[in-house]
Amino acid sequence: MDSKWNLLTLTPEQERQKEEIANEVGISPVLAQLLVQRGITTFGEAKKFFRPQLTDLHDPFLMKDMDKAVNRINQAIANKEKILVYGDYDVDGATAVALVYKFLRQFSSQLDYYLPDRYVEGYGVSYQGIEYAYNNGFKLVIVLDCGIKAVEKIAYAKEKGVDFIVCDHHKPDDVLPPAVAVLDAKRADSTYPYGELSGCGVGFKLMQAFAKNNGIAFSELIPLLDLVAVSIASDIVPITGENRILAYHGLKQLNSNPTVGLKAIIHVCGLDDKEITISDIVFKIGPRLNASGRIQSAAEAVDLLVTKDMAFARDKALQIDEYNQTRKDLDKSITEEANQILKSCTNLDARKGIVIFNEEWHKGVIGIVASRLSEEYYRPAVVLTRSGDLATGSARSVPGFDIYRAIESCRDLLENFGGHTYAAGLSMKMENVSKFTERFENFVAENISEEQMTPVIDIDAEIQFQEITPKFFRILKQFNPFGPDNNKPVFCTKRVFDYGTSRLVGRDQEHLKLELVDSHSENIMNGIAFGMYEHNRHIKSFNPFDICYSIEENTYNGNTSIQLLIKDIKDKEEEF
Repeated sequence: MDSKWNLLTLTPEQERQKEEIANEVGISPVLAQLLVQRGITTFGEAKKFFRPQLTDLHDPFLMKDMDKAVNRINQAIANKEKILVYGDYDVDGATAVALVYKFLRQFSSQLDYYLPDRYVEGYGVSYQGIEYAYNNGFKLVIVLDCGIKAVEKIAYAKEKGVDFIVCDHHKPDDVLPPAVAVLDAKRADSTYPYGELSGCGVGFKLMQAFAKNNGIAFSELIPLLDLVAVSIASDIVPITGENRILAYHGLKQLNSNPTVGLKAIIHVCGLDDKEITISDIVFKIGPRLNASGRIQSAAEAVDLLVTKDMAFARDKALQIDEYNQTRKDLDKSITEEANQILKSCTNLDARKGIVIFNEEWHKGVIGIVASRLSEEYYRPAVVLTRSGDLATGSARSVPGFDIYRAIESCRDLLENFGGHTYAAGLSMKMENVSKFTERFENFVAENISEEQMTPVIDIDAEIQFQEITPKFFRILKQFNPFGPDNNKPVFCTKRVFDYGTSRLVGRDQEHLKLELVDSHSENIMNGIAFGMYEHNRHIKSFNPFDICYSIEENTYNGNTSIQLLIKDIKDKEEEF
């Protein structure tokens, strides 16, 4: 599918801010433009952006109910009550459980953790989990990365004498659960300055508040930041504000002194001698930790993350790597089956949304399959399978379309649902699948625009190759860590030419290894264009073409150089 290029422009006021910040900071106009596009318009803001400081984290007690949560934990520890740390079965939930458990075990021997079984209990707080807490004498449950909608279940726990502290980052309904404390910056009455923490981030704020209340030095929390960075990257939350500070320092921890379990996973991923980035977490570390909950039990991921035993960590990491291979095999086969079903649909082109159901599909990978379908067909996708007596599934969206709202419009057909703008989970009675399909697709058809169904590449700036200097790239690297709301900058250069040495590479000659010049200088830029073999004939004929790309560091045989990672090629000049 052809992508539309959207060259981002500045308003006259932003142009003025760009000039000011370029002069004040001493950077090129292009880099100043990148800052302004990210809302950074003063020297002070630029300094905080380039040098995130832990001292700029918000006071955790600004969060509603934080004082109640800390008081209840203090009471439990003082009275030697049993405390259960309970979390969702994805990476965010597993890292959150590991973080809170690792910190609190220094102060309580009456501590354990629990992660629900994806297949038996489903998402969030379960009655089975409550029964486990009650039957084993736990008086306090700290639930992380879920629980904000578990109103009836937490009321049931309260009747049985089990208190809950909810630490969540999902949007609540109008009624909050009857917990001792509900920590969620998305509460309607929240006054907390930042609303985009990950679930593990909320857990970190709870431990920060606990430490502050008990006179424990903040430095004791720093070894936990690698877990927060893994959660931020894996849960794809905005890397702005407080998240940027936590991710920046979490990556430093991950690269310098990772927890034993993460060190073992890093080794399995082949990242031992590499500077680990957000991208490495998203594509290598996160999927392995996720595979534990998808294929076996998320508790195994927590076992890995809390262990102090390197030998155990190595064995567990290898086991989790095997789960990940199983996950990849399932993902591939189910995606192929889903594509076959969709290609056989006579009305696929007319459908604005996709709902696909097969009761034999593995529940643990349908979220990944939904992502792949959404990317391939560029429309909102819901993938459903059978779990017990219910149809359960995952939904993924395209930029600009709120899939949570689409699912919420069908809430009368659902047993449970939750999530974000671009990703959600849901379950329903089997007999409601056809009604849900019709209602969901109708809602999408009425609310999605044609522009939202066309892939768009946002381009930060048009530049010439002569602007890509070592100094330019050195400063560009300081825009890290990249992620939502601080995406890796994308540039375009128009009328570039093959230097004469570009060639096809790859096992099936499907990739382009490029050596390019533009019409303004003799600078030769190396580039790689994955899967873009179809442009080879045009490029080798020395015709001009336009490229959009990000700028990467490429290390090969011990030598490091700047390389363009090509995102798209237009064989002739076109208006964006």
